[in-house]
Amino acid sequence: MTPDLRRIEGAAVLVGFTACIPAANWLVGNVGTVCVPDGPCLIPVAPGLAAPSGVLVVGLALVLRDLVQRRLGRYWALAAIAIGAILSAVFAPPALILASTAAFLLSELADLGVYTPLQRRGLVVAVVASSLVGLVVDSAVFLFLAFGSLEFLLPQIIGKAWMVLLSIPVMSLLRRRDERMGMPVRT
Repeated sequence: MTPDLRRIEGAAVLVGFTACIPAANWLVGNVGTVCVPDGPCLIPVAPGLAAPSGVLVVGLALVLRDLVQRRLGRYWALAAIAIGAILSAVFAPPALILASTAAFLLSELADLGVYTPLQRRGLVVAVVASSLVGLVVDSAVFLFLAFGSLEFLLPQIIGKAWMVLLSIPVMSLLRRRDERMGMPVRT
């Protein structure tokens, strides 16, 4: 893989990652099978379970953060997390700024902490493991800070996990292409 292609892909993934934050906040207030008055719009995530629609984009953000690191390196990933935390504070509803920003920051740092040592063992394993840790941290921190309860933890985790699961075939294809092109792993 040429350095130019790596940078172009990295920039595209970085833009996608940062777009996830306002997108998740917009979805929560505008898209769902049910929209609670003065509350979130919900989508079904499993039989009998619904979660705010933004959970899908949050799950995607965790995967994209890993790809930012793979293409641009750890320092770009840390910069992306900082930018994401700022965007989270800007786009979150006023009552949820602290919960949203803290959950984003802590979950993305947990994702980075798990992904970094695992990435050399395999892209798919690293992305899945780090994203699962990140989505649990995101869900628990957000729910606890926003509502003082973990009552809706399971639907949040399931909703975010769908995007991680859907990313597995794409990550497998990307890993194979990178290996074919002799692209080393960035740390």
